[in-house]
This record gives sequence, structure tokens and C-alpha cells, in this order.
Amino acid sequence: MHKFLYMLFALAIATQAYSQNPVSGNVTDLDTKDPIAGVTLYFPKLEKGTNTDLDGNFEFKNLPAGNFDLIISSIGYSSKTLKVSIPSSNDLNIVLSPSAIEMETVIVSTPFHQLQSDNVMKVERESVSELNKRGAITLAEGITQMPGVESVTTGAGIGKPVIRGLSSNRVLVYTQGVRLENQQFGDEHGLGVSSSGVESVEVIKGPASLLYGSDALGGVLYLNPEKYADEDNTNADAKYAYQTNTLGSEVNLGVKTSGKKFKFLARGNYATHSDYKTGSDVRVTNTRFKESDLKAGVGYQTQSYKGDLRYNYNYSQLGIPEEIGVQSTSKDQMTPNQEVGNHILSLDNKFYLKNSSLDVKLGYLFNNRKEFEGDPLHPFNTNVDPVLELHLNTLNYDVKYNAPNWGKFQTIFGVQGMHQTNENLGEEILIPDATVSDFGILGTTHYHLEKIDFQGGFRFDNRSIDSKEMGTLGEEGYFAALNRSFTSYNGALGAKFDLFSNLSTRINLASGFRAPNLAELTSNGTHEGTNRYEIGNPELKNEQNFQLDVAFEFKNKHIEVFANPFYNNINNYIYINPNGEFIGGNPAYDYVQSNVKLYGGEAGIHFHPHPIDWLHVESSFEMVRGEKQNGEDLPLIPAASITNTLRTEFTKMGILSNSYAFASAKTVLDQDRISNFETRTPGYTLVSAGLGGEFKISSLNFNLNVSANNLLNRSYISHLSRLKPDGIQDRGRNITLSLQTSI
Repeated sequence: MHKFLYMLFALAIATQAYSQNPVSGNVTDLDTKDPIAGVTLYFPKLEKGTNTDLDGNFEFKNLPAGNFDLIISSIGYSSKTLKVSIPSSNDLNIVLSPSAIEMETVIVSTPFHQLQSDNVMKVERESVSELNKRGAITLAEGITQMPGVESVTTGAGIGKPVIRGLSSNRVLVYTQGVRLENQQFGDEHGLGVSSSGVESVEVIKGPASLLYGSDALGGVLYLNPEKYADEDNTNADAKYAYQTNTLGSEVNLGVKTSGKKFKFLARGNYATHSDYKTGSDVRVTNTRFKESDLKAGVGYQTQSYKGDLRYNYNYSQLGIPEEIGVQSTSKDQMTPNQEVGNHILSLDNKFYLKNSSLDVKLGYLFNNRKEFEGDPLHPFNTNVDPVLELHLNTLNYDVKYNAPNWGKFQTIFGVQGMHQTNENLGEEILIPDATVSDFGILGTTHYHLEKIDFQGGFRFDNRSIDSKEMGTLGEEGYFAALNRSFTSYNGALGAKFDLFSNLSTRINLASGFRAPNLAELTSNGTHEGTNRYEIGNPELKNEQNFQLDVAFEFKNKHIEVFANPFYNNINNYIYINPNGEFIGGNPAYDYVQSNVKLYGGEAGIHFHPHPIDWLHVESSFEMVRGEKQNGEDLPLIPAASITNTLRTEFTKMGILSNSYAFASAKTVLDQDRISNFETRTPGYTLVSAGLGGEFKISSLNFNLNVSANNLLNRSYISHLSRLKPDGIQDRGRNITLSLQTSI
């Protein structure tokens, strides 16, 4: 490791000498020739941006030499990308065309950091502020508003993302630029990340093993942290939110400041919720939860180097519901429950060379998971030792070299890896002590023509798992030692066509893989959260899939239409299956494998008639089917749904600026395509509404938001609720009020 760090230090010293290399210019309107204020200009590779002043002028300073893409975007105008050679002796005179189509943003989760319109791969992106406006209690709930994304839930506080029917270790989560590891194999283990300090969410739907390795077989949830303040600026903000259903309160405080080279930010968040109430006005016992979150960051940037050190500590106390019992609005913890502490430390280094760059991301994560059983006769006695305690230490790295452009080719080479140890400290053992090591090497390239873009790549991965022998041979809870190695080769090829006016087409072919996890290989005991005895299979093979994904998009100043069908074939799909036996009073389940297929997609329409640009009418449909090779249906496949939304947006309305209002209805259809241990789920319709805007008092800026979910207080049960087998309903009406102020 010390040789590797020395090499990076030597590389930083060897980069070219410091010089100013400014880039300046102005931005004007194509029709009126007037300057445009507030235009965002951004160099994705340099991660450096600025905005135009009132006269439409802008200036960058202290840039490295080379050829870079500059992305220009503004509300009410078409976004565009320019090739800029640095140093440049001439000012840039940029002209933007007026457009009613909403402003584009840069996609970070794909390798070349382009606008979505330039991306070969279809990626869904949504800002966290927009998700919060719709009344989501947690980040896991918020992402279900994105097309193709659902959540396996255990009450209101625990949610696990599902992308096109795939979840758990098949969906990889990235936060602060590093992969999140927090024992995500468990059914009742939540996302483990707060929306506080997260700026936006990006979702790659489909195998992303080329970019991220194992566990990205089903897709990637990429969380972008909030940006630092603009240069020579200091900002502070505070927010309070209240949830009527859970009597929940959330307080958020943040501050950030930036100088010429150094940047700093810090944010704290605390949330507490009572047991949620169903549409039948029954509180679901022990769904209460508390969450504390702290994020901090220090940035440093010169002409040839940019560093970003981030830290996140998240601590959650989560009730584990079992049955409807005591009716209480107390927020005090009761058993059974779990306490989860997550530490995430990341360092993102970028070294700018002549016409190329080197990105080095390092991450250290520590996950401390405790589960408490307690005494059923005294559920509020939490002064007990955990029956289960797992310590997970993870060190991961991601090194990518952005090679100089070869003609129209942009190329990236990289290595990624992870070293992980799992240790048991409780009296119960769910998975054995073990060490997991990953190593992957990849190459990907992008080829650009005027109306066609191609992108492809290849990757090799190796994962080794070494677990210890634990327990006594022949007795319940015995774990045999395991030493296995898994390898896989994967590739991807995609193209984007703009052959017709306003119509773009994307076609992507990709393979992906997932190595079996510790639970699937070694389990031999009762999983208290699921009330079943799980038996691992040490002979499991890699899951290997191949997906075809097609996207059609039509846009003009009045309407946008999209369709995104997919077909996903997975060999050696791992799932649990009841074997008909009972051990310790719980049904026994084996981990088995079968070839499966998933297919379906998303489609929608967005109508925004020009010049009535404040009115938006949106409708979307999403559906996924999952089948084994024998024709049986897969478990935990979300039901098809239709969402209709009416939305208004006004730049200025009375004392409010940037005001909005919306009303939506999500109709979830019957789910009668079920596995052999599931039951049919009736359909339902949920109505939501909200409004809000910004106003100013003296020097303080305020943002007020009000939203109502399940406005009609409908009684229903989601097919993906883990409380469904007990007949426990989901959350009833919830009204969220939030007020934020900033200076």
C-alpha cells in the first residue's frame, strides 16, 4: 500500500507546473441576442463549474491544459456540449436556443459524465429535493417514485430497493463515490443511508457489472453527495419537517464554505417516528424508528489536482414488527429491534495530466449491526445484550485512467477491488466469520459521430470467500469452513441513434454476474427477522445474466413520449425454497438455483403545451414479469402500476417564487402472478397532492412545502411488504409539512 501511495504522490509532483489557464466568455439568447444570466457552465472531467453574471459573462480560472467537454445549461433553453481546448486565447461566445423542454443535468454514474441526451445508456435521475416534495419519509421510500424502482419494506423505516424485480445483493448502492457494504443480504435490512446531504439519485436499470463488478447484476443506485458552496461563498441552512401519520419530526442543519482552494461542509440530521397508522386507523406495533446522521467534507483543488475527503456516520434504531399489539404513539424503543451504525470514509483524488487524467477513489466502511430479542412480557426493557452482533469492515478502491482521446474515441481503463472481513460478537450466529476479496479490471470506450454514438467495454472479475469453521459438527448452528473462488468475464455494447428529428433510440446489450454471498453459501440457523430456518448451499455457482434494453424518446416543445422495454435472462438464479421440514418450530428453507427470465419495461407521456409552460400532465406505466424455466413465477415481483400526475409550476405567483402544486393517482394492479409460497395481492389506488414555494423575509430565504400521501386514507397492502403474510396493512394518510431557511 505504501508503494502505491508513493506512486500517487510522485505522479502529483510530476504534473505540469502551475499556471493560470483562464477560460472566459459570454452566453446570449439566439432569438433576442440578449445576455442570459444564471447559466450553468460545467466541465464534467474537472468537476468545476460556474454561472454567468447579470451581463451573461463567465470566467474560469486555474484550469489544467487539455481538451475538455464544457456543458452549458439553463432553464428555458436547450442544453449543449462544447469541446474546449485549454489554454485558449479567445473568449467563448455561446448562443443558446430557447426550449420548453426541462433542463438537463450531467449523469455521474456512467463513466464519461455526459448529459443524458448524449448518454448511450438510459439512466433515471431525480434530485432528492424533488423526492422530498412528494412526502417521502425515508430515502428508500423516495426512490420508489422513479420509473422501474420499488422497495421491499418492513414497516415505515426499513426499505430495500428493487430495480425491475431484482433486489438485495443484486442491486449495488454507491454513496460518496464508493460501494456501500452493510450486510445488505438480509431481507429486513434497510438501505442504511439518509437522504440528508444527498443531492440527487441516479438509477441504472440493468446489469452494470462492466462498471461496478459483482452485485451490480440487477442495477445500480448511485447517490450523489451535495456539492460544496461556490468559490468565495459561505452558506448555511436549517430545515424542520413534520409527518402527521407517524407524528415524526426531522431537524436538519448544514453549513458550507469555499475559498480559492479549500472547501468545507458539514450537515447533521435527526429524525424520530412513532408507530405508523394504517388506513383502518390501527397503529402497527413496533414500527417506530429513530435516525441520526452526520456528514462532513473537505475539498482541495489546484490546477493539477482535486481531492474530496468525505465522512458519514449514520445510526438507526429500528423496531422489528411482529404483530398488532399495544397501541401507542410513544417513540421509546421496544424489543425486538435492531441498532445499526454505519461509518463511511471516502477519499476521491483526481490528477489532471496533459490531455488525460487519473481518478483514484478509496473508501473505508464499518458496519455494526445489533439485533435484540428482549422479553415478550417486558418489551420496553431495552437494557439487554444483543443476541446478534455483526461487525463488517470493508476497504475498497477504484482507480480509473481517462486516456487521451484517440480521434473520436474516449477511453477509460480501470481496476477496482474490495477487501472485507465479517466478525460475529453475539451469542447467535447468522453467517460465519469470513474474509471476502474482490478484484476487477475493465476497459470501456465511447465513439461519437454526429447522429450516432457507440459505447462498449469488457471486464474480468475475481471474488474469493474464506469463512471459518464455527460451532460443533453435527449440532444445530454448525458452520463448516469454506474456501471458494468465483471468476467472471462480462461485456457491454450500446448505441444511441438520432436519425430522426426529435426522436432518439438507445439499444444496449450487456452481461452481468453476481457471486453467491455468505448467507447463501453458509447459512445454518434461524433468521429471526424472517421467522424461517435457512440452509445455505456451499456448491452454488455464479449468477450470470444477459439483458437487452431498448429506449425510445420523442421530444418537442409540447410533448415528450418514452418507452423502455427490456428482456433479462439469468442463469443460476439463487432463491430460497421451502423444503417441507420444520427446525426449532420454524419452516426450513434451502438455497437453490434455477434459470429464470424477467421482462417488461416502462412507458410514459409528458404533455407541457407551449406557451402554457406552467402546466404539466404526466402519465406512466411500468410492469415486470419474473419466471423460472419451469414456468413458475418468481417471488417478490412488484405489481404493474399506472401513475397519472397533474403539475403546475410558476416562476412568480404573489409573494411566492418557484412555486408548484401537484396531484397524482397511482393505481397498482392485482398481483396474481405469484410464487408457490406467496398469496395474491389485490390492487389499489393511492392519491397524493402537494404544493409549495419560496419566499423571503428580510435577508432570509424560506422554502415551504406541504404534501399529502394516501390522501383518501385507503386501506391496502403492498405485495412487497414483508408484513403482508401477517395481514398487516401499509401506512394510511400522511401529511408532511416542511420549512427550510437559508442564508
